[in-house]
Amino acid sequence: MTLNDLGFNKQLDNYRIEQGLDSFEVARVISEHKDRYTVKTAANEFDAELIGNLRFSAESKHDLPAVGDWVAISEYDENKALIHSVYPRTSILERKAIGKLGETQIIATNIDVGIIVLAVNRDFNINRIERYLTICNSSKIEPIILISKIDLIDASELKILLNEIKKRIKNISIIAISNQSQIGIDIIKQKLTKGKTYCLLGSSGVGKSTLINSLMGKNIMITKEISDSIDRGKHATTHRELIVSENGILIDNPGMREVGITDNSEALEITFDEITNLALNCKFNDCSHTNEKGCAIIEALENDELDNDSYLNFQKMERERNFFDSNQEERKKKDKDLGKLIKRVVKQRKKHKF
Repeated sequence: MTLNDLGFNKQLDNYRIEQGLDSFEVARVISEHKDRYTVKTAANEFDAELIGNLRFSAESKHDLPAVGDWVAISEYDENKALIHSVYPRTSILERKAIGKLGETQIIATNIDVGIIVLAVNRDFNINRIERYLTICNSSKIEPIILISKIDLIDASELKILLNEIKKRIKNISIIAISNQSQIGIDIIKQKLTKGKTYCLLGSSGVGKSTLINSLMGKNIMITKEISDSIDRGKHATTHRELIVSENGILIDNPGMREVGITDNSEALEITFDEITNLALNCKFNDCSHTNEKGCAIIEALENDELDNDSYLNFQKMERERNFFDSNQEERKKKDKDLGKLIKRVVKQRKKHKF
């Protein structure tokens, strides 16, 4: 295996030389466990930890390594290494942090393609697809939609389901697959490119780990049997993990119950480009698209030219984006006020000391 097989490129190599990191080994983070990491070089894997300076100089979790990151390391014991620096990221796939207002959570970094996986049974929800598309668009990475477990429905049901998706989502590759019968697996393999990184996104039990096993041709990921009570696979993946295959680099993720939207309005505009384009034709620049005469969106809804469910989902996600944005500004203000308070206390202590 070479570093190129892991996704290393000329731009990263130039950065390594320019920043004087050529005395360190190059590695990629393949898994993260709290404060410890597993990193992979062209020849070995290491249990790695951060040097103190890197840990204490980090202003937020975004400054710390994540799965997919390139890092500069040095070996200090058998299969152990220290992480000295994190290379610049080409993309950051993230969502709103669960239970934390105005904060984001990194899913993975340096992703080329997001593979959105939904099962035809209980998991299927076009609103959820639009959410995944939005976080992909926010990161400026190409999305592919996989509809899994098609062996659970007949051909006519599948056709109806695919038509429902295509009615709302345009110009995105949609592949129907079955890990049981292997239908569609060869089509996915043809879309994978050696050296590119693909991140699997989806809820628990939709078959992401099983898909990786199918693509690898061997059982490298733990999977669990289907639950009769909820008609879905049981969740097996407990942490993010990067796997290198002959066809590309795959990142498996724990299932996401929530796909929270951050403050990227451009990503929403890309996902719902039909609505965005209609809004440009509204009579008023400040149109709320709710009850104004001359509103192009309202006219499109009334004439069945725009899907109502898609518009409702857009409105909901836009409200979430605005809410996230306001809480992020509030959090920044609190951080700023706290910084001022600390400086004031330090200044007063110095004054009383002398």
